[in-house]
Amino acid sequence: MRTDRFGGPALSLFRMVIGLLFLCHGLSSLFGVFGGARGSGEPVPLGTWPGWWAALIQAVCGALVLVGLFTRPAALLASGSMAYAYFVVHQPEALLPLRNHGELSVLFCWSFLLIAALGPGSWALDNLLRQRNGAALDLKAAERRSVPA
Repeated sequence: MRTDRFGGPALSLFRMVIGLLFLCHGLSSLFGVFGGARGSGEPVPLGTWPGWWAALIQAVCGALVLVGLFTRPAALLASGSMAYAYFVVHQPEALLPLRNHGELSVLFCWSFLLIAALGPGSWALDNLLRQRNGAALDLKAAERRSVPA
């Protein structure tokens, strides 16, 4: 009996919560929903650097991580974007996250790095696609073996 039977589902739930929060953060900035960017109620102007592009990364990567599709690359991109946000936006204000209001960037950065390293967990579209592609490859191999040369 495996002692880590809850590890896959727990990682999946962690991934889903982090992805949903990141998605909501991106949608807030892109469309002004949930209070808008920084609680202003207004969306970030289209195409502005880096805010609009960061929001786009947050929305797309958050959605991908939420459903577990292309999880590792999406989580790695999300982690990198949060590292950029911390070092470019927050860290120049003060060294410690509690002093520069960068706690959220740090938490997202390390959470997504963990997801990129450990994978999506057991409940993810990545796993379904892998199983489906594996079954298709097995079927093709069986067809090749059954066809006389």
